[in-house]
Amino acid sequence: MLRWTIIFIILAIVAAIFGFGGISESFAGIAKILFFIFLVLFIVSLVTGKKRV
Repeated sequence: MLRWTIIFIILAIVAAIFGFGGISESFAGIAKILFFIFLVLFIVSLVTGKKRV
């Protein structure tokens, strides 16, 4: 999931460089959502991993 976030950030930067503002904002929004999903899943996996020990 973190890989997809990085891909969308790179696409947003490239789109911004070429002047595609709407597309750039869309890519940045998708990257932000994916990053927060990644954080939530990472924290959940840390918590569940601690309980098994």
